[in-house]
Amino acid sequence: MPDIVKNGRRASDDMKNLEDPWRVFRIMAEFVDGFHQFSEIGDAVTIFGSARTRKTNKYYKEADKTASLLVKEGYAVITGGGPGIMEAGNKGASSAKGASIGLNIELPFEQKPNPYIRTLINFHYFFCRKVMFVKYAKAFVIFPGGYGTMDEFFESITLIQTQRIEKFPVILYGSDFWKGLIDWLKNSVLKKEKNIDPEDLDIFKIVDKPEDVIKIIRDFYKKNGKKKS
Repeated sequence: MPDIVKNGRRASDDMKNLEDPWRVFRIMAEFVDGFHQFSEIGDAVTIFGSARTRKTNKYYKEADKTASLLVKEGYAVITGGGPGIMEAGNKGASSAKGASIGLNIELPFEQKPNPYIRTLINFHYFFCRKVMFVKYAKAFVIFPGGYGTMDEFFESITLIQTQRIEKFPVILYGSDFWKGLIDWLKNSVLKKEKNIDPEDLDIFKIVDKPEDVIKIIRDFYKKNGKKKS
């Protein structure tokens, strides 16, 4: 059916504009549902990483172990709800009999929630989902990943750098994987262009062992006396 044009405007454009105010209610509903379900979760740590990581990959196995150790430390584990590293995180939490939470996102290529999630929350909007990751996590553990993983990393350190949220542990896992990015931040962003301050590189830590993740989180909250709200 052809699009009707009146006074230089397409009817379909008008319909889209009318839909925008109603979209606010869907956004509100996602926040309300997320806040409600998280109200009883308690302290949690979010694990990020690639959905493409295979079960045979060392990072899958180490994400599994990290999640298990986090549960034993008293934390719930939050992931993006999908396969790969996200599945490993939920698997480790579930096997340790802890709270295993998945924040699934609706995508054009459907992301199927992994089978190790015990509390599933579905999101249509990325920004609603990202608020939940940050608001309810006492730490981020970021395993190797792609654009989505990078997005979560840079958003978290930007919020800390600009003091929009209190500082909390942001931990990059896998020094071999992250080396090129860190070298670029040090040599180009800091030294050459002076786009960040030296202390901005202290916002995050890099580790290669699940036990070191636990130590950083434990030491941070022991030193600071309270957990991020």
